[in-house]
Amino acid sequence: MSSNAMNEQVVQPYAQALMSVARSNNLTEQFGEDARTLTNLLRESEQFRNFLANPFVSISDKKAVLGRVVGDNVNPYMRNFLMLLVDRRRIILLEGICQQYLALLRQLNQTVLAEVTSAVELTEEQKQAVRDKVIAMTNARQVELETRIDQSLIGGAIVKVGSQVIDASIRGQLRRLSLRLTSGT
Repeated sequence: MSSNAMNEQVVQPYAQALMSVARSNNLTEQFGEDARTLTNLLRESEQFRNFLANPFVSISDKKAVLGRVVGDNVNPYMRNFLMLLVDRRRIILLEGICQQYLALLRQLNQTVLAEVTSAVELTEEQKQAVRDKVIAMTNARQVELETRIDQSLIGGAIVKVGSQVIDASIRGQLRRLSLRLTSGT
């Protein structure tokens, strides 16, 4: 069994337990915000991620640093959950747990995730146009956008919703044109 599949088997029950606590306390959206904040923090700070993953750092040191980093910015239930992950030596899975929790929250809210990669930063009108198009495609209630910039696209955007990919980038159009030209000769 791959370590990725193994991680998913461990991550899923923790995410479901977190969702259960959130639902019973009517905190699903607040936990969602906390999960987004923690995910962004882990993605942006390799030093923090490495600190939490280091097996030679004591549990008390991890708890102290984690407590200072999140401070009063997260719900007390979430803070207790983080400390539990440290105690059980599962804090290394925090990003995966947060991502799985957000997936459960999207499912609960009938929201789909659209990953948009564009050559330049999208305006609010462009983001809304993407949301409208995705809602029409999926019949979801809401759309959560995750945007990235990739200047190699030259222009346009690539939108990924689940396993569906819509490549409306200039790079993609040039690639398709090149394939048509080479197969036609």
